[in-house]
Amino acid sequence: MKKTFTLLLLAACTNSFAQKLDILTVEKIMRDPKWIGTAPSGIHWDDDSKKIYFNWNPQNEDRDALYYITTSNTDPEKVTLDEKRAIVPQYGKWNKSHTKKVYVKNGDIFLEDIKSGKITQLTSTGDRENNPTFSGDESKVLFMRGNNVFALKLNGSELIQLTNFVKTPAKKDDDGSDDTEQAKWLKQQQLELFDIIKVKDKDNKAAAADRKALQSKKMKELVTGDKDVDNVEVSPDGRYITYRLIKSAEEKNGIVPDYVTASGYTEDIPNRTKVGGPQATAESFVYDTQRDSVYKIITKNIPGIKDLPDYVKDYPAELAERTKLNKDRDVIVNGPIWSQDGKYALAVVAAIDNKDRWIMQLDPHSGALTLLDRQHNDAWVGGGAPGIEDEWYSTGNIDWIDNSHFYYQSEASGYSHIYMADITSGDKKQLTSGKWEVQNLQLSNDNKTFYFNANINHPGDLQFYKLPVSGGKPIRLTSMKGYNNVDLSPDEKWLAIRYSYTNKPWELYLQANKPGAKPVQITNSTSKEFNSYAWRDAPIVTFKNRYGSDVYARLYVPKNPDPAKPAVIFVHGAGYLQNVTYSWSYYFREFMFNNMLTDNGYTVLDIDYTGSAGYGRDWRTGIYRHMGGKDLSDQVDGAKFLVDNYGVNPKHIGIYGGSYGGFMTLMAMFTAPDVFTSGAAIRSVTDWAHYNHEYTADILNEPYNDEKAYRLSSPIYFANGLKGNLLMLHGMVDQNVNFQDIVRLTQKLIELHKDNWWLAPYPVEDHAFEQPSSWADEYKRIYKLFNETLKK
Repeated sequence: MKKTFTLLLLAACTNSFAQKLDILTVEKIMRDPKWIGTAPSGIHWDDDSKKIYFNWNPQNEDRDALYYITTSNTDPEKVTLDEKRAIVPQYGKWNKSHTKKVYVKNGDIFLEDIKSGKITQLTSTGDRENNPTFSGDESKVLFMRGNNVFALKLNGSELIQLTNFVKTPAKKDDDGSDDTEQAKWLKQQQLELFDIIKVKDKDNKAAAADRKALQSKKMKELVTGDKDVDNVEVSPDGRYITYRLIKSAEEKNGIVPDYVTASGYTEDIPNRTKVGGPQATAESFVYDTQRDSVYKIITKNIPGIKDLPDYVKDYPAELAERTKLNKDRDVIVNGPIWSQDGKYALAVVAAIDNKDRWIMQLDPHSGALTLLDRQHNDAWVGGGAPGIEDEWYSTGNIDWIDNSHFYYQSEASGYSHIYMADITSGDKKQLTSGKWEVQNLQLSNDNKTFYFNANINHPGDLQFYKLPVSGGKPIRLTSMKGYNNVDLSPDEKWLAIRYSYTNKPWELYLQANKPGAKPVQITNSTSKEFNSYAWRDAPIVTFKNRYGSDVYARLYVPKNPDPAKPAVIFVHGAGYLQNVTYSWSYYFREFMFNNMLTDNGYTVLDIDYTGSAGYGRDWRTGIYRHMGGKDLSDQVDGAKFLVDNYGVNPKHIGIYGGSYGGFMTLMAMFTAPDVFTSGAAIRSVTDWAHYNHEYTADILNEPYNDEKAYRLSSPIYFANGLKGNLLMLHGMVDQNVNFQDIVRLTQKLIELHKDNWWLAPYPVEDHAFEQPSSWADEYKRIYKLFNETLKK
């Protein structure tokens, strides 16, 4: 590099003493983040609520170690190897009174008695058992072994197999039923001609009848064929067993070539499919053990099951064809979730096209479903909404309060809130409301109180609250401005808080579960080197976008602006991630880089653009069918905000970001070339038709069904608009956004005869860079780009 990249550590003017002047190079900022200090992670309680375990590395050793504190002694102690062996895993299932827990350890099932501290090993086999839970009357432990459900009686230890899933049915006793017509004729002739054959035949039939009479009843075979079994659930009384059969799709997977290998040969890494490829399908069944019968859960009567998505109106021929076919939409059934008395069962049904989520009552006797609640969105339901999970593997936050009332989360109001419903009357009640979101919802042990995180005071301020199940005003339990991620102790007397602030990385705090209680800081993790610099508490500001909405952004204003009045806009990744918060950023390297830019005279803006999380349904889904639309215009409006209010030169504005932020950078450089002079696009999506299905289909539907959305949203179609200076940086073994993406765009730029673009490939890097040398190299190049093009 021709220039020295330095970060001057300025003396904090508010301090009464002069801070030591130091210099940090880009290499220092981008090196192994252990130089910052290792924040505590993996925080969880011991089941007796006396100890908190966490991973930590205060001595900057090669690996993190496991530590613990107690509620009476908050000095961290390292866990010994013998102590580690004895630790009960965090995850398991509790009984109703919260006095016993079943869990898996090393593939076997254990039972823990909390009051006595006694641990009983229930299985010791060469097979791996999993998913243990208590039966409805708590007399048995139910668990999975392979694909089948077993019940182990706690009084007597009798083991009972409840299901018998088989790929193909067992062959019946040989009775000649599979013989050809000729073979059957010959057998009949032998019986007719020879008495000895008749006698033997009579004896064989009698012996077979005796064997059949003496045999115990065989378990019913649940034939799966070429499908896979999952989501096996047992009713509290053990009568009904529900399960799902999944038919995997025959998909074509991509391949990622790995060039830097131990063998010296190029090796192929099997990769994912692309959006719109064949998808798995699922059917759900009920096995009634009392009637020894199996039948499907009936989905054909779900309200709206035949509804066509709104976007089809843009394609008249397809609309006519699909209207004529009048097909049921594909759905996935999650659950059921049984009331404790076993009288009612809830199922959560999601449309595979992502437009609907139904909460249904399941009649296990018939497999019929009855509607209790429907969430519909012409864009998509879930997909980033707190408490409303993806369609395949989770019901989201839904459970029983008592035997007739259940709670769930819904965005019906525009924000994810708590609702309660009466299954007997169908009445529903919204328990929380406002322009804020409920996150990490859980119900207390006695089913009387909700605990949850929420950003009530400010979108970027996450606090912990409690609320009676009857509703009312949430009671705030945490007090520190920032992000308070809370692990509630099993006895619900204590809060283990993982807390951070804008310029302060995560630390562990302990607090009594009482409003106004003082949190006690347990860990101090940041290094002296990190603490020696006054990292900015960059203020969160708002500006109006062209649609009149408030856009939240973090603003870095230099004390000594460069004479060229340059500015840089940072674009966070992941689409609906939230980055403008009063917490330590997931993008901590970019936070430090933004401090460096500010020290060197740049004004920097970090925007939570349309599509970001934390601001409700309409903001998150505002990019539907047009990524690079409202999300990009927020960046353009942010640039105007800087020009109008902070004296930024409109000819000296740059933009950078990674992943979705890289995609946005490309769209900015291609479609708003008169706004952004330079851009650095890191690990960028260049064509959404080549990204994965799970993320992309929510937002853009499928390429063969909604080509317009993909053409509007993919940078490769707009590459001819490039005027400024574009730097592209991409890992060559990226298994998320494949290197093929940037190669295809490179070829397009070549064919368009474009100048002023550069590609920096990183041969050993996946999507998330790991090598400090790679981090340093890419940010040197980004800094050089901005210095040489925005300071002229």
